[in-house]
Amino acid sequence: MSASRTVLLHTLAHGRTGDKGNRSSISVIAYDAVHWPLLVEQVTEARVAQLFAFRRPRAVKRYLLPQLCAMNFVIDDVLDGGVNGALNLDAHGKTLASLLLTLPIPISDP
Repeated sequence: MSASRTVLLHTLAHGRTGDKGNRSSISVIAYDAVHWPLLVEQVTEARVAQLFAFRRPRAVKRYLLPQLCAMNFVIDDVLDGGVNGALNLDAHGKTLASLLLTLPIPISDP
């Protein structure tokens, strides 16, 4: 039987972001293809919506890119009206990607 532990998403993947208006696009890219199935299982729309609940997103949509071992999340109404209209610099997509990479991921050790 293998032991299990929890790691933060940033130990298994890195992120890229973009913003357009009040929408943030956050990509999660696995460092190693061996972790891709675990990321698909654990980094879901529901978990991302829960992580960002304090920002009250209208919608969270996940797009899988299996040949790249990556996924992209499009999160609507999460940027305080958009980069140009927000008074809060922390609302920008790059900061939100850092938050996503703190998502706890249960992992089994071989």
